[in-house]
Amino acid sequence: MLARRIIPCLDVRNGRVVKGKKFQDIIDVDSPEKLGRFYSDSGADELVFYDITASNEERKTSLEFVTRVAKEINIPFCVGGGISTIDDFTNILRKGADKVSVNSSAVRNPQLIREASLKFGAQCIILSIDAKKNREGSWSVYIKGGREKTSLDAVEWAVKGVELGAGEIVVNSIDEDGMKNGYDLDLLRKITNAVNVPVIASGGAGSMAHFYEAVKYANVDGILAASVFHFGEIKIQDLKQYLKEKGIEIRI
Repeated sequence: MLARRIIPCLDVRNGRVVKGKKFQDIIDVDSPEKLGRFYSDSGADELVFYDITASNEERKTSLEFVTRVAKEINIPFCVGGGISTIDDFTNILRKGADKVSVNSSAVRNPQLIREASLKFGAQCIILSIDAKKNREGSWSVYIKGGREKTSLDAVEWAVKGVELGAGEIVVNSIDEDGMKNGYDLDLLRKITNAVNVPVIASGGAGSMAHFYEAVKYANVDGILAASVFHFGEIKIQDLKQYLKEKGIEIRI
């Protein structure tokens, strides 16, 4: 069994890390490189940076902060937001990122996943899915930073993404984002049962128990969070010790 990963998520807007609830009520937190270095030094296994307004504003990811982050940290990191061409992948990876995350652009052009996977390898290609429960009891995929609903079913889209070449899936629950009530275990369980690549839980962490539940009951490979780390509510080393004591294989 591979060790489960603890992954702080840093949403970036105008070169600063920000955080909100359900993709709204955004507040400033810190600079990407300063916070990135703090997490790297604190024992985080990976980092994820999302340029949260790039897709909605129909612009490219800001590459300046990627360069700054790469100089400051010594752990793998992923960058997403506004990636729509193979050149975008190339530029981000050349700036020092280890992985690239696609969301809106992959929905609009699924073949982008295949092309990027063939060129850079599946391990570099992360499909990020923003999902929200619908009236039918399943989950719909949203794009443009959670602003636009699509006709895609989240579980079916995850399966399709892996078939196209995505090497990892990040599943973010819009309903739980920033609410600290716990991850959407039902959604996560359905996706981990449906795909054979690592699945990362996102959206809803409020306590150490929530991280444990995501691994224990949904069998996720990584647990991603933002607010509880950014505001010092949970320290990464404390969390790792807690998970280890609960029998979860973790990198200390």
